[in-house]
Amino acid sequence: MKKILFGLLTATLIGGGLVGCNSKLDVAPVDSTDAANALLTSNDVQGTLVGAYTGLQSNQAYGGYIQFMSDLLADDGDVEFVGTFIPPQQIQRKVILKDNGFVESIWVRGYNTVNRTNNVLANLDKLDTPAKKTQVEGEAKFIRSLVFFDLVRLYARAWNDGTPASNLGIPLVLTPTSTISAANQLKRNTVAEVYAQIITDLTTAEAKLAAITTPVNFNQFATRESASALLARVYLQQGRFAEAAAAANRTITRFTAVGGGLNPNYGDNFTANAVGLAANTVEDIFTIQYSVQSGLNDLNTFYSVSQRGDVSVNSQLTDQFEADDDRGNLFVQVPNQLLSTKYDGQYGNIKLVRLSEMLLIRAEANFRAGTTLGARPLADINLIRTRALLPPLTSVSLPVILKERKLELLFEGFLLGDLKRNRASTADPDNGAPIAWNSPRLVFPIPLREINANPNLVQNPGY
Repeated sequence: MKKILFGLLTATLIGGGLVGCNSKLDVAPVDSTDAANALLTSNDVQGTLVGAYTGLQSNQAYGGYIQFMSDLLADDGDVEFVGTFIPPQQIQRKVILKDNGFVESIWVRGYNTVNRTNNVLANLDKLDTPAKKTQVEGEAKFIRSLVFFDLVRLYARAWNDGTPASNLGIPLVLTPTSTISAANQLKRNTVAEVYAQIITDLTTAEAKLAAITTPVNFNQFATRESASALLARVYLQQGRFAEAAAAANRTITRFTAVGGGLNPNYGDNFTANAVGLAANTVEDIFTIQYSVQSGLNDLNTFYSVSQRGDVSVNSQLTDQFEADDDRGNLFVQVPNQLLSTKYDGQYGNIKLVRLSEMLLIRAEANFRAGTTLGARPLADINLIRTRALLPPLTSVSLPVILKERKLELLFEGFLLGDLKRNRASTADPDNGAPIAWNSPRLVFPIPLREINANPNLVQNPGY
């Protein structure tokens, strides 16, 4: 019998005095719900889709862990993790144990979210109109591809490291998992297979999703623009520059045509109001939503002076800003520590895709491809610089583009992917020794609990 797992529910009656009472109390405990009972109607399927967005909202996913841990792993001395949690310390030191709790949580939450999308996709026929079916399919495939993309970048070798067609990636789970059995103890697909599935899902999503009509009101859900934006990100990671430029240009063209644009001030992307809310803005293409009632923004927990303040910023980073760079003002000095103010909104929405990233992708991809699709690279970079209150440049180079990208997207989870695709190196914080971009130390282990549960999983080298 097909079932959908929502968690282990254990019901136990304690005390012999209840035995023999009203037979209505004799309810068998359950640990799952029949699919026939859980997803009966169009509203049920749409509700399950909302659950997939809730999966993204978790602090173990895009509520913090994915961005924060990947940035810590790539860090070369720009920051120092000064908190007391051992798992992030392991990650920054690039000495990760197989039972690292944060590494495990990202994997488990990621596949939990994927399973929610798979349940949606397996029940599209329950939706009561063709338009709903088209839209819901696009949203579910966008969410699934987003998770797969970040999991394969964290738990597998980079696209440009060796041979993607033979390098082990992550398991591609494409149907609902209802029970644990040998049939669903999947092997790891290759990196090439994972990327192919991501691109297939995103291409479908871009074709099926509705377009943004009013940026502030639509950027909390997957749209045609968020799908093309993620495609641009994927193509850039693969070094497919002409396709990256085209996808970024499609996104920019459509988004700006309906009123999207750069915020007048860089800080407007992150400024919180009196109750700790940082709202959606006209620059946001896709955001993760938070409120007092819903979600946990752990970027606020780790970075903010009002919370743990675990990430101390070093002068090695601040020295990279030009004197008048407005982006360099998003720091605050406290006793013995410099902290970022980017995530001071306790319930601030997390900006997962912004227009500025698309401008940077288009600039870099055009520069590398020798093209000027949509705009010259110099023009796109000067848009970024002008907003940061910096003088426009008269010429541009790849190092300049990459520097602008780093400073614009700082603390937003891009460092590890950029380090690997650019074949850069990082540093061992214990001794300053360089660590190459393709070192096994820059790949997460497959969590120990998964290795123990699934004999078909192969552990990463070095673990």
